[in-house]
Amino acid sequence: MKTKFYILPVIIISQFFCTSLWFAGNAVIDELAIHFNAGFNILGYLISFVQFGFIVGTLTFALITLADRFSPSKIFLISAILGGLCNLSILIPNITVFNLLTARFATGFFLAGIYPIGMKIASDYYKGNLGKALGYLVGALVLGTAIPHLINQFSWSNDYNAVIISTSILSFIGGLAMWKFVPDGPYRKLVSKFQLGMAIQLFSIPNFRKAALGYFGHMWELYAFWGFIPVILKTYIRSQSIHIEVSFWSFLIIAIGVFSCILGGFISLKSGSKKVASFSLLISGIFCLISPLLFLLPPKLFLAALCVWGMVVISDSPQFSTMIALAAPPDLKGTALTIANCLGFAVTIVSIQLLSYLAEEIDNSLLYIFLGIGPFLGLYAIRK
Repeated sequence: MKTKFYILPVIIISQFFCTSLWFAGNAVIDELAIHFNAGFNILGYLISFVQFGFIVGTLTFALITLADRFSPSKIFLISAILGGLCNLSILIPNITVFNLLTARFATGFFLAGIYPIGMKIASDYYKGNLGKALGYLVGALVLGTAIPHLINQFSWSNDYNAVIISTSILSFIGGLAMWKFVPDGPYRKLVSKFQLGMAIQLFSIPNFRKAALGYFGHMWELYAFWGFIPVILKTYIRSQSIHIEVSFWSFLIIAIGVFSCILGGFISLKSGSKKVASFSLLISGIFCLISPLLFLLPPKLFLAALCVWGMVVISDSPQFSTMIALAAPPDLKGTALTIANCLGFAVTIVSIQLLSYLAEEIDNSLLYIFLGIGPFLGLYAIRK
């Protein structure tokens, strides 16, 4: 059966629109901190509550094998609508910091029905060139993550309401597009009954276990790096006494990863997913180790280095997802991707909170050395 030409573009656009919910709060962190008068490091908490919600969501979806028992396009639609509504709830008048963090948790919960489900949908349509397809799909996640920073850069978005409303509308459109134009794929294997213990079964498969452990090392670095890009830029601005557009460059440093995801997908067709993932882990790990030296560079070289780091920090992600999907039994691909995401995002909370704690204790230019732990452990996990 030949896949219709518009299927992959619709999946990509829907994923891009819906994952814009992820860093909507992070993009307007300064405005939120002022509005809620938070007396603590609200950045780390905002990111971590989304991640924690995502973990609980993916764990719930995986335990009940939701993506393998019901139509993934319908799950995607429902999650996109509910996630968008949770995002909008930030704008309810007179809400407290607790309500803000609860709203971000709930948004993260429903993102569990968007990101891994989108990969599951792609794997139901594309088999032989899954690495290439997921390269495009993770590129959509990258752009979705970056777009709130771009919206915040525009002069008309001085009020953080514009970012929140825009990202919620994008989520609604993305969910409807997926439901309307992308039916269940030809490679989908239906699981007819509820099955517990799937995670144990999956981790007993050596190739799945190695790919998952490599993915966890990648995740240790990724979201902490993305979340702290504004902090990196502000640290450099203070040390050099210069002006840099933080929102614009935060967008660019994250968004440039789109190209490396797509390029890595094409390279994987010839070299294999493992080689692409290994190279990306190695280079991003080196960036972590030399990160204090980056703050000594002149502005143009500093920004160029961050852009290169932004490319290699994400280019392994679609390849790990490919390795995980191909290592799992066909009827459990959705659950395999979901449980790997669940545990991977649990790792991100630890690294984000570690950086949040260390930011108060040490020079901020030294923070990112600790992110190198993940890439090098990931390389060790997939060495054979």
